[in-house]
Parts: sequence; structure tokens; C-alpha cells
Amino acid sequence: MTPTFLTLPERSGKPRSVGLTHVLDKGTTVESARSALAVAAPYMDVWKFGWGTSYLDVWLPEKLELLRAHGVRSCLGGTLLEISWAQGRAPECLDWAADVGFDSVEVSRGVAPMSLDDKHGLLRSAAERFVVLSEVGSKDPKDVLTADQWTQEVAGDLAAGARWVITEGRESGTVGIYREDGSVRDETVRAAVRGGGVDRVLFEAPRKDQQAWLIRTFGPDVNLANIPVDDVVALETLRLGLRADTCDLSRRWQPA
Repeated sequence: MTPTFLTLPERSGKPRSVGLTHVLDKGTTVESARSALAVAAPYMDVWKFGWGTSYLDVWLPEKLELLRAHGVRSCLGGTLLEISWAQGRAPECLDWAADVGFDSVEVSRGVAPMSLDDKHGLLRSAAERFVVLSEVGSKDPKDVLTADQWTQEVAGDLAAGARWVITEGRESGTVGIYREDGSVRDETVRAAVRGGGVDRVLFEAPRKDQQAWLIRTFGPDVNLANIPVDDVVALETLRLGLRADTCDLSRRWQPA
């Protein structure tokens, strides 16, 4: 029986449009996926098959069926679509994703030499069949966008049909909205929010300190991405003030 004796921050319930937890599958087994969903499906919203793992995952159909059964959105990784685009095979990639049963795809330009016009064209094409999560930011730590570039690209992706925009941080939490030491680039985060509003932006935040910073800055219903599959319950305790890093959150918390 779920306890109810504590006063906790308000938290949206599934199906959610805000307060999303987006997890990163780096090649987990179907048994591990089943166990993770049994424990944490109420707190998961999007399950991304990272990079090109879905292209090699022999258990992909079974995992997609598990996700559907637990009400968790499946998402094709953006790097696979970028590589397909670079080889002139983006339509084939999207056809395959639809055939196998993905309901979402990520459109990014973190590794391929893709212009914004090309990205928006790919995004519009994908949005005809999928919920699209776009991504802004480069995986190269030397390629740093200005604040205005962040704002404009987030706004442009949403105008082209993205449901949400993900801010790059990688699974390491050391690029994009983060410095190489993992600390948050505050102005970059604010610039992304200016482009679409906090409800339409998902912040990649693989590290606990990054998650706590974002929760304390924007509240328990901030959208967080690239969460390790095994860390979902731990993240939910951060959202609800059940961990030392956020235990002072009040029920009537207001964002800064």
C-alpha cells in the first residue's frame, strides 16, 4: 500500500505532458527492461534506444511491446537517424522505425554535417508519422552555441513540428548545457527555455547533481532526459524532496 502521511511537492501523473522522465537504454536485455518497468514504469514517460542500439537489438520487438503495455513511449535515437540521413537513407530509417513499432523519433544534428534547414525538413517529414523530440546542441565539446543560437534553434524546431526539444548533455553530462566538469551553463539553460518555455524543453541530466540543480531551479515537474534506466526511482525521490539534495522543497514551491 502506498503511504500518504507526508506532505510532498505536487507532481503530475501519467500520461504526462510536463514533468517527463526520459530514460536512456544503452543496450539493456529484455529481462532487465522487464524488471525496470515492473519497478519504475509509473515514473517513466519516454524510453530512448540510444544511438544506434535499436539497429542491433535482437530483442527490440519484445521490448517495444513491453513499453506499450506499460504506457511508456518508445523513441528512436537521433544518431541513428543522422547517420541514415548522411547516407541518403533517412526515409528508409523512418519506414523501418514505423514498421517495427516506434511511436517517437529523435531528430538531431549532433554528429552529421546537417544545416538547420535540413534538420527542419527531416523533422517535418518525421512528424507526419511520429511524435518528434528534436535535440539541440553538439556532442563535440569544442562546438559551443551562443545563447541566441540556442534560443533560435529551440524555437525553430518547435515551429517545424517538434513536440518537445531536448538539450544536449550526452550520457556523460559534459557537453551542451554542461561544462566539461559537469557544472551547469546557467545562461545556456535559460536561453533554451526562452526558445520554447520550460514545459517544452527536456534537459539531458544523467548526473544526480545536475538533476537536483534543475529540480531546484524549475521545480519537481521539470522535464529530464538521458536518465539511466536504473536511476528512475532515485530521480523520483529527488523530484518529491525525499532525498537530502532536495529535501527542503515545499508543497507550494515556486520556480525561480
